Amino acid sequence: MNIPLSNPDITGLERKYVESVLNTPHLSLGPLLPRFESEFAKYIGSKYAVAVNSGTSGLHLAIKALNIGEKDAVITTPFSFVASANCILFERAQPIFVDIDPLTYNIDIEKIEETIKDLRQQSVNVKAILPVHIFGLPCNMELIMAIVERYGLEVVEDACEAIGAEYKRKKVGTFGSIGVFAFYPNKQMTTGEGGMIVTDVEKTAQLCKSLRNQGRDENGEWLIHERLGYNYRLSDINCALGLAQLERIDEMLKKRAIVAEIYNEKLKDIDEIHIPCTQDHVARSWFVYVVRLANRYSRYDRDGILTRLRSAGIGCNNYFSPIHLQPFYKQLFGFKEGDFPVTEHVSERTIALPFFNNLTEEQIHYVVENLKKLL
Repeated sequence: MNIPLSNPDITGLERKYVESVLNTPHLSLGPLLPRFESEFAKYIGSKYAVAVNSGTSGLHLAIKALNIGEKDAVITTPFSFVASANCILFERAQPIFVDIDPLTYNIDIEKIEETIKDLRQQSVNVKAILPVHIFGLPCNMELIMAIVERYGLEVVEDACEAIGAEYKRKKVGTFGSIGVFAFYPNKQMTTGEGGMIVTDVEKTAQLCKSLRNQGRDENGEWLIHERLGYNYRLSDINCALGLAQLERIDEMLKKRAIVAEIYNEKLKDIDEIHIPCTQDHVARSWFVYVVRLANRYSRYDRDGILTRLRSAGIGCNNYFSPIHLQPFYKQLFGFKEGDFPVTEHVSERTIALPFFNNLTEEQIHYVVENLKKLL
């Protein structure tokens, strides 16, 4: 078999919607952009949505829209895709990492408050918390929002991996000042490349719309730029794909949950690995399926398993490499191994197995049997 790590779920509906745009003169900044934004806001439960060309762009504009800058610090997690910290650096603010919970892999909330107190004693201006709903598992937003209220902070929710996930029956991305989603092809839904900012603050939404479109005001002239902006626009072609996927989102999330259930059942009795955890009060939106090797395995064992799985035609990867140990973070901030031990311990033992909507039980069986043999 040859099984990819991920595979987008594209049907005739998506092709029909995209082709309809290609038959018009409106390939960008056309009528499907506000339509996609409106439908997405309705689905998520926010007042406003602003489409952008990637989740990274969305996170950047969220930081900028909240006026987070050079003298500010933002608390976030070192166990994530690098964009969740890079977006802070884009505005010359400082990412402050807090280690993760060893069970959920989300930011360890018990350590957030003590970090804030320590930083304030050092006269560091902590302005926001940027929690990441890792692998589609919601953070405990009730506790995070309580901390935010105590210390007067902003919250940027990185929900790029978590569209449709819920904490206490409320969709993630709608708790903080701003939420950001991403639609890369390995996500729960895709626009090819793309992302979405959501907020309940009209002024914030208007600012993000201007920033994504070279700093133009929404009703201004094409060659008049009110502020420094960026070309973070999402084309109508991408929006067409997104609208079709959004129509199918419940069906696609259900497919992914079924695939995860099959994996869980086949892997639950293997002592050498830890399967993804479950929690009360949350509804996970399955982004990837990541197992963690038992403590006795090393990073070198894990890397050997990845190599041999790939040799068997099985797409796989480690998820994620710690952000603080990325070469330029080590160079910029002097981070070293041992700084965030839980993140490092987890990261050295993770294996992301093939995971996508239409993965068959036969393919899952092939993956599991090969993994068992290697273990």
